[in-house]
Amino acid sequence: MEKLLTKNNINGIVGISALILFTASILRHELLNSSGDLAFFDQTVYLISQAKLPFSSVLGFHVLADHAAWILYPIALLYKIYPSVYWLFVVQSVALSLGAFVTYLLALQAGLKENQAIAMVAVYLLYPVVYNSNLCDFHPDTLAVPALLTAVLAARTKKIVWFCVSVLIVLGCKAVLSLTVVAMGVWLLLFEKRRLYGVIAIISGIAWFLIANKIIIPFFGSEATLVNRHFYRYSYLGKSFSETLQIILYQPQLIISNILSSINLEYLCFLLVPVIWGLIPKYMTSLIGAIPCLALNILADHPSQKNVILHYSLPVIPFLILALIASIAADKAWLKQKRAILLWSLIWFLILGKWGFFISKYLNFVDNWQATKEAISLIKTQDSVLTTDVITPHLTHRQEISFKYSINELNQFHYILLNVRHPGWAATAEDYGNLVKELKKRSDFKLQYQRDDVYLFTK
Repeated sequence: MEKLLTKNNINGIVGISALILFTASILRHELLNSSGDLAFFDQTVYLISQAKLPFSSVLGFHVLADHAAWILYPIALLYKIYPSVYWLFVVQSVALSLGAFVTYLLALQAGLKENQAIAMVAVYLLYPVVYNSNLCDFHPDTLAVPALLTAVLAARTKKIVWFCVSVLIVLGCKAVLSLTVVAMGVWLLLFEKRRLYGVIAIISGIAWFLIANKIIIPFFGSEATLVNRHFYRYSYLGKSFSETLQIILYQPQLIISNILSSINLEYLCFLLVPVIWGLIPKYMTSLIGAIPCLALNILADHPSQKNVILHYSLPVIPFLILALIASIAADKAWLKQKRAILLWSLIWFLILGKWGFFISKYLNFVDNWQATKEAISLIKTQDSVLTTDVITPHLTHRQEISFKYSINELNQFHYILLNVRHPGWAATAEDYGNLVKELKKRSDFKLQYQRDDVYLFTK
């Protein structure tokens, strides 16, 4: 690896990284391991590209009612070239890989030697959350990682247009990232002495937070949408902003006990140990930008936000990288040799990366994979489909698709595709077995395909 990382092939490293990430995400998808998040984004981006209302039948609301992620609209232009979910994988893998290139530029700008800058590229690419997030369907959050790094580089080199564009991209990825932008602005203002850039970030972050949460999300959805989608992760804090405020004021012990939990300790340990060698307190001021993300994850009582497997820690990455660069520039990092840094990063990538899923978890559906793919290929039209949550991401280029059903609602679907052997989380094998028996009795549905516990019915 050390020989591979030479000063003349940064572009090649970024390209190879993008190819590896892209290939891994495609392989995971084709092995039927994608989930509802990919179905949501693929369906809504497809509908945008077709000039149709981007209302998700998968989750039941408009795409902007989720996170006000307007960045999906320009992404939809790619679907006009050719509508394919692969575009989302391209965008995600390229964005995450570009973060390595900006890391390299930041390292050089901070005064690191060439070999140290290359080592930082490796640290970024081998950081488990980068790789793992790429295998977590698709999320616009991944675009925010290189954008945040570029914003800092632009501020340090006094490129105000690039700074504003970068901040705009971050805000367009997810409404809650406005808090990260505000925190970054505070850091730029107080510690980087980039007052204008700090003020721009603070004002734009606050403004977008209010616009997104008080205007856009309520207009396209409702407060109930916001509560149902996100407040369940903080169930102990109530069911509304007002209830949360009351608990913070009058029952702070609930929050303290949740913060001081073993799962939070484990989360922080796994998050920081791959880069602990360079986290020197004096040079960690950049982590001010990571505070909103860390606070949201630590305060949550849902385990999904407390691991390095999913994408919820992505906004922390740029500020960790900046802290590492600062400590290396000051010659204070515990590991100083390029080889030692690479070895440490590689060890923790092998321990915490999801690469092992390709020889374990991701092979769960291979026993009737061929039958499932054959059944999918028989759905030729864009009529409505009822199927399992696992198959849903492969059939989302239509206005109506669902993996939730009621016996009384079967008439609204033209196709019903079931994998009884692998039902997914939305139903049980028994549920789908009973549904197959019911459909065989009905005269309005015809059994078009049956093999290895995979059934396709057509109206």
